[in-house]
Amino acid sequence: MTYIFLAIAILAEVTATSALKASEEFTRLVPSIIVVVGYGVAFYFMTLVLRVIPIGITYAIWSGLGIVLVAIVGFFVYKQTLVWCFIQIDDDRSLLRPGDKAQCAGNGSPFSSIATQYP
Repeated sequence: MTYIFLAIAILAEVTATSALKASEEFTRLVPSIIVVVGYGVAFYFMTLVLRVIPIGITYAIWSGLGIVLVAIVGFFVYKQTLVWCFIQIDDDRSLLRPGDKAQCAGNGSPFSSIATQYP
């Protein structure tokens, strides 16, 4: 039963996280309610899981599956591209800031047009 609770927690968290984009900074009511309820359900079921499974194992499973599932939702629902250039480090060794251009890959790469799509 514990792993069923963990699955419910993960699915609720993925649903809530996915609804964050649709909430448009909490300006749309229904997606905003989904976010709040989803996180509430996720954390409630996670507390049930923590009665049995150690927090390190629980969080590793939770975060690992959550990352993969949110990336899949982003790809299919929001038509987002999954590319590594968004975590690129610039010349002064700091992460790119909003508005910075990502230097994804050279000419001919499937990622070469990303910098024009995301200024």
